[in-house]
Order: sequence, then C-alpha cells, then structure tokens
Amino acid sequence: MTGSEDRSRADETRARLLEAAVAAFAERGFHGSTTRDITSIAGMSTAAIYVHHRSKEELLYQVSRSGHQNTLDRIRVAMASSNNPVEQLIAVMRDFAIHHARAHTVARVINYELAALNPEHQREIKAIRHLIDAEMRQLIERGVTVGAFDNPNPHMAAVALLSLGIDLARWYREDGPMSPEEIGDYYVDLALRIVGARK
Repeated sequence: MTGSEDRSRADETRARLLEAAVAAFAERGFHGSTTRDITSIAGMSTAAIYVHHRSKEELLYQVSRSGHQNTLDRIRVAMASSNNPVEQLIAVMRDFAIHHARAHTVARVINYELAALNPEHQREIKAIRHLIDAEMRQLIERGVTVGAFDNPNPHMAAVALLSLGIDLARWYREDGPMSPEEIGDYYVDLALRIVGARK
C-alpha cells in the first residue's frame, strides 16, 4: 500500500468518526455520548477513535472549528458578490439560512455544545465567532453610513440576524412545511426589515 493510500484511508476514517460524533452529540449531547457510542455509529472498534483523535473533546473541537470556519468563509464569499450593502445582506442572509437548515444537525451541535470544549479550544472558537459577528456588524454599519439602512444599533441588529440562523438549526426539520430555500427567502425579508433597508 502506498503512502497516499494510507493517508486517504486515514482521512476517510477521521471523516467517518467526525460524522459519527455529530450524530451522537446531536442525539445524546456531548456529555451523554461515549466514545463507544461514536465508534459504534461509525462501525469501528472503540480503540479506533484514539488512533485518529486524542479524545472525545477533540472530536467536538474539530467539528466546531470546521463548522465555524465554514460559516465565516461563506459570509465572506457572499459579501464579495457585490459592493452594494443591500445586495450583500441579501446574499449573506439567504446563504446563512439555507446553510443552517441543510446542515442543521452540525449547526445544532457546534452552537449548543460550546461549553463542553476545553478553555483553549473555547477561546479559538470564540475568536472565529467574533469575526463572524464583526463581518455582519460592519456590513450593517456600511449600509447605515451610505444611507441604505436605517438602524440605530448595528451591533444589536447583527446579533439578531445571526441569532435567527443559529436558532433555525434548533427547530428546523427536513419534513417541515418550508424548504431551506423558502426559509432563506423569508429570512432575507426579515433581515431587510430589521436593518431598516430603504425601499
């Protein structure tokens, strides 16, 4: 077996363990899940987890870090789609809502199990969350500055908009009455009202 095949197999195993950890944490919570639960879902021996990850907490950290970085990257890509604050907000909120609906299980885990991370990992995740908050706040501030938005408190408006997406992961169900795209369109309308977008 070549080195690249070894790496490929190891990467595949790590990915399976991360997916299994998300499933276990979503169903039982971090503290209610055991390494045996995770490896059982992944179809592996309990020892397999320690070959690829130092601990159950590290699995949560890996899931949380990649999930938060993905959200930050998505917001930045959406913002880069236009120089117009209204169009930027529409792009950001539509993608933010659709993504949180489609990836609701992962989103629920990474937003509601933060306290289970060790202090160093919490600091790292909070730094990424701070960047996400700052991107949204600065977008609203730019809109206010150029007269596109009428909002007296861009900070609180940003908190409200991000909270909409985060909470969506808590209640969204795939068999619900609205598709992710329909929710995205509805959230865009809410976002424009919250920031006071001028017609």
